[in-house]
Amino acid sequence: MRIGWSMANITPDRPVVLRGQFHSRISERVNDPLTATALAIEGSDGEGNVEQAVMVSCDMVTVPGAIQQRLQVVLAERLPDLDVSKLFLNGTHTHTGPTITDGCYPDAGPGVMTPTEYADLFVARVAQAVVEAWESRAPSGVSWAYGHAVVGHNRRASYLDGHSEMYGKTDRPDFAGLEGYEDHGVDLLFTWDDDGSLSGIVANIACPSQETEGANYVSGDFWHEVRLGLWGRFGDGVFVMPQCSAAGDQSPHLLIHKQAEQRMLRLRGLTEREEIARRIVGSVEDVYPLAAVEIDSNPILRHEVLKVGLPMRRVTQEEYEKAARQCVELEAQQPDPGDLFATSHHFVMLRRNRRVMARYEQQDRNSFYEVELHCLRLGDIAIATNPFEYFLDYGLRIKARSKAVQTFVVQLASGGGQTDGTYLPTERAIAARSYGAEAVDNTIGPEGGQMIVDRSVEALDAMW
Repeated sequence: MRIGWSMANITPDRPVVLRGQFHSRISERVNDPLTATALAIEGSDGEGNVEQAVMVSCDMVTVPGAIQQRLQVVLAERLPDLDVSKLFLNGTHTHTGPTITDGCYPDAGPGVMTPTEYADLFVARVAQAVVEAWESRAPSGVSWAYGHAVVGHNRRASYLDGHSEMYGKTDRPDFAGLEGYEDHGVDLLFTWDDDGSLSGIVANIACPSQETEGANYVSGDFWHEVRLGLWGRFGDGVFVMPQCSAAGDQSPHLLIHKQAEQRMLRLRGLTEREEIARRIVGSVEDVYPLAAVEIDSNPILRHEVLKVGLPMRRVTQEEYEKAARQCVELEAQQPDPGDLFATSHHFVMLRRNRRVMARYEQQDRNSFYEVELHCLRLGDIAIATNPFEYFLDYGLRIKARSKAVQTFVVQLASGGGQTDGTYLPTERAIAARSYGAEAVDNTIGPEGGQMIVDRSVEALDAMW
């Protein structure tokens, strides 16, 4: 097996519109750098063939499929020996990274980097990182381990009448509990140089990187503190690749135990981000000695790229009429042009409702949408990607049925188009309603979510 790593600085050099809220936020400063980390792997499929995989993790809310395709075009010219179809990117889902797609927010005016300008910067720097990772491939080994860290929490509060609310209040007399499960497992992949020294860590957790999601600065969120912590423990030459597992209904924000957690932060003298990093770094330190015992320098590497047509969630007549009413109300409003929050929020809400209406009008002619999924086997572990904010239950279904010892589910991995980054809720969530589970929030419904589970498990099973 041959492995190469590289890391690129993808921090914008001018103010940008930050992605992740229903209104524009112009970055006022850089709190900490944004990074893109590339891991290139080449090995045997166990049947005499050479297989490839290139993974890139980015401090972004998501990486649109169109950006991945641009990158593949560039890399096809620069790396003729790389099968660029075996490349995929994932976002950590920081809400303090730049907007990379035009049309998400109104034009921010002079002095602010446009999404197109940032996309050019992003593609150039990530392409260079992939080239460096690929060209630095050297004999290496891998090992894997499973740890624990309490980071993600279910963010949908359920009530006695059966409905749920994203970030709903839990001190109400009708609070019934949280809608779903929380997964505090940490899937870890370690890479080792030929001399046995640690070269990189892939850390996969079921939580988006959005602790400071509403801030007006550029930041990789808690993964920045995680990197600092791991570099302090293992050396700054060790690459750190964060991956977000299925976590569309998860968040680092607390709905219960808030006062107790705040008191513990005060006693420790830590911020919430630093506390999250302490837990993740601690989980790595806990299993590191065990991972170092079993290093495989010739594991089976198999990688299949699936193109899957998913049924789009149908918009009902009632949902169409609700969106139409919202559009009429919004079109009648005239927000103050000098109020950035009001004008951008108005723009976003109008766009969201118009898209629902367009889907309703086109759904009998265009009822399927193709996405790209990557399924990999690396020794005893598996990796399965999807381009959505994929609710946790789907990831658990894949993990429970997989033949691998550990299965890394990677959400927000590019490979779609208009569906990139949208929520993919469960049947239970749709029945309970609320943000994240309504037609305006997603284009693919539970039927498509289960199709991803079944196709991923089928592809992974064939690799064993």
